[in-house]
Amino acid sequence: MNISYFTKNQFLVLLFILFSLNIKAQKPLYQSPAFSIYPGKVVQGKFEAKAISPQHITSNYESPANLFQSADISFKFAINGRDNEMPSGNDHHFSVSAVNGVAETPVITFGKQLNQLNGKNSYLPPDTKLKVRLDLREVLKQFDKYGFYTAFNGTKIYKQDFKGVYIAGGALPMIWDFDNLIHHPELQLKDDGGDGIYETELILNSKRDQKQIANEWKQSKDATAFPQYHSDFLMPDALYNMALVEMIKAVEPDSTFRTGKEWAGVWTRDISYSIILSMAYLQPRVAMNSLLRKVNSKKKIIQDTGTGGAYPISTDRMIWATAAWEVYKATGDKDWLQQAYGIVKNSIEDDLLNAYDPVTGMVRGESSFLDWREETYPRWMQPADIYESECLGTNAVHYQANRVLSKMAKVLNENEVAKQHEAIAQKIKAGINKYLWIPAKGYYGQYLYGRNFKMVSPKSEALGEALCVIFGIADEKRAAQIIASVPVTTYGISCIYPQIPNIPPYHNNAVWPFVQSYWAQAAAKSGNEKSVIESIADIYRPAALFLTNKENFVADNGDYAGTQINSSNMLWSLSGNISLIHKIIFGIQFQPDQLVFHPFIPKAFSGKRFLTNFKYRDAILNIEIDGYGNKISQFMLDGKLQTNAAFPANLSGNHSIKIVLNNKAFPPSKINKVKNYTSPETPIVVYSSPQLSWKRIEGANSYIIIKNGKEMAKTSNTKFAVPDNLYAEYQVIALDKNNVQSFASEPLVVAENKAITTYEIENYNPKSDSAFKGFSGSGFTETSKTVNTSVEVPINILQAGTYAIDFRYANGNGPINTENKCAIRSLQLNNQFAGTIVLPQRGTNEWSNWGYTNSVIIHLEKGKQILTLSLEKQNENMNGAINQAMLDYVRVSKIK
Repeated sequence: MNISYFTKNQFLVLLFILFSLNIKAQKPLYQSPAFSIYPGKVVQGKFEAKAISPQHITSNYESPANLFQSADISFKFAINGRDNEMPSGNDHHFSVSAVNGVAETPVITFGKQLNQLNGKNSYLPPDTKLKVRLDLREVLKQFDKYGFYTAFNGTKIYKQDFKGVYIAGGALPMIWDFDNLIHHPELQLKDDGGDGIYETELILNSKRDQKQIANEWKQSKDATAFPQYHSDFLMPDALYNMALVEMIKAVEPDSTFRTGKEWAGVWTRDISYSIILSMAYLQPRVAMNSLLRKVNSKKKIIQDTGTGGAYPISTDRMIWATAAWEVYKATGDKDWLQQAYGIVKNSIEDDLLNAYDPVTGMVRGESSFLDWREETYPRWMQPADIYESECLGTNAVHYQANRVLSKMAKVLNENEVAKQHEAIAQKIKAGINKYLWIPAKGYYGQYLYGRNFKMVSPKSEALGEALCVIFGIADEKRAAQIIASVPVTTYGISCIYPQIPNIPPYHNNAVWPFVQSYWAQAAAKSGNEKSVIESIADIYRPAALFLTNKENFVADNGDYAGTQINSSNMLWSLSGNISLIHKIIFGIQFQPDQLVFHPFIPKAFSGKRFLTNFKYRDAILNIEIDGYGNKISQFMLDGKLQTNAAFPANLSGNHSIKIVLNNKAFPPSKINKVKNYTSPETPIVVYSSPQLSWKRIEGANSYIIIKNGKEMAKTSNTKFAVPDNLYAEYQVIALDKNNVQSFASEPLVVAENKAITTYEIENYNPKSDSAFKGFSGSGFTETSKTVNTSVEVPINILQAGTYAIDFRYANGNGPINTENKCAIRSLQLNNQFAGTIVLPQRGTNEWSNWGYTNSVIIHLEKGKQILTLSLEKQNENMNGAINQAMLDYVRVSKIK
């Protein structure tokens, strides 16, 4: 540069600008003991990611999981892939000592714990071969003698249901995900010699399994068709560009979204949450195509994942409605609105009968997106129990779905429908605020759970908390409390808090960037600057260091390796990353008739920034914003000062918008930054008249005794005498020195014989000729779409009162965690609808695996009554073809 071309003043100004940029480059935007975010780099210990340009990032990050693999391993065996060898927390422990790369366990007897650690704290050489040997002869002996094996918890595993035995553990290729063991043939042990000794060979610390990431990202695709972002901060600019490129890669040839690099196909909740974050306006046609892919032939939304056979154990498919509404607000497409309206209406009409609880006003079903049973629920909870739970995130989803349907109806002049569903939404909102709010904690509890008497789990649930703020379920005061009070760990807000013991990271002990993005929006809405900065940092750190938008990472150490499954180029993660710029920094909010701006720029991020080529309906916007804060001092459209910070939906063509913020400091804010923490293990309680007893829980100082969902006593002992009751359900909660609670134990019924009556269904209906075992009475009755679609049972009530009605059943149509063959039936009392009964899957071809459905609680008058279990049109499951179960007996319990 030749100084002679500049005046002296111009040269001094240039030097000042260069000096300022250098200072800005060195000053951290965010700093914590764990990591720091700078304008041009991210630093975590010895690891550093640098933005070379807006199109180029380098990183030297290496997963700690790749550096050292302990030779001390823990594992369990699992008949039929179930956690049925030993009580929770009792694992086999073994130090692998390889000779020439080969090691072998002693012969381990099923059900007898191995503790063989050498205390050397050594590490596994790469590609160590381990032979695991299991003595299953006692199990096989019981099969031959009794026809079944009785597990430690009293569960009977029938010989004809025996599918094999697997190994579960934490060292790859082992996994702790019991429900998915059957999909890993290398984890199945085989008895090739026929002597009852089962074996398998595992390759530990396999080079093939080591998790790797790139050390450089360069922009490889032209993203100029999408909004371009420019600021004074190089790293955020580069991460935005990386997310745009990954977004382009996430579109399949058929113009639908790909969920992630490792996840092909369209998944209802993944695409919906992504569309709400940013895909509705960036790729509206792809969003529509993807949403329609998740609609069945009857114009209802598909619940494609969930415990026990999907719907209605899981009911969060209704987030589709909010995504569809976001597409309409972004496009103004009335044809789309009309189509989406019918789909949403049809789906909610089924849910009103199958999932809504008239007592609480809330909705039943698994926590939204948290669909791996043991990752967020106590182990004792079966799919029918999960159906009965009333969860924060899922209820927030249904609240908003009903509000969306109401708003759609108003646009389409369906005023009665609008009123009806606004009223339903308000009932759900009231239920959430009445039953899930925990004043002492300042946030909502995770869910109501139990059986015939429910209590609230005091764990926080990040996505649900965020949605309650964003959707307005929490009022302004509660919203501020939530953002300030929900625990936030070192690397971000974990899905739940505190964590569950002895459960590997995935939803438990993990941070998901898309959840963090919703949390950031909730924080911005409540005006919490500290929380917004924390969230931005917690999204930028992994994206920069890993050079991709991963789906999740471990809350304990912030590493992408160590969760049960993971993927790069994850749709909802990249969508959330983009939303930081569009929906927080620029504050773009879509309304049916306008685009509104509510920017939120923390002081640390102050400066001038530009968003160009932003497409809104028939307009293209070039937006400039300057300053910091969340109050606008000037809003100019095409150079003219406006009274409202909004862009009308009917404008077309190219327009410029300039926003100047007032540069006033945010009010003081706080967050609940904590170390990660694990709650005590859940007690397992037994009853021997007149007392409850349980084993001492490690780390527990005392125990809370629960009767019928309410605390009745506290003790430091492991025994507790209970009074005689006609009917009572008891549970025990372990409490540690910090007053952190375990989950409540499985409800244990203590009742007089006269309180519970069973009626053998085969005595009143055709008996099945299937050769299944484990039933009571003389047999059982099949019900399917073609056989016994209506089953009647006469009952005789000796005393009027409140009764719980459930059924003992079997459903061997699929595994507990996938597929979609949950059987659904309507329960009628004297030809009047009483409630929905769900009969979830219990294992592929495990027809001798019997369990109980959910209960329908109803008032019964004295005298003879007729119970009818029938297949009605609203009882269609997601499979459509198979809706089948075996019915053993109906149980009628007087609970009040």
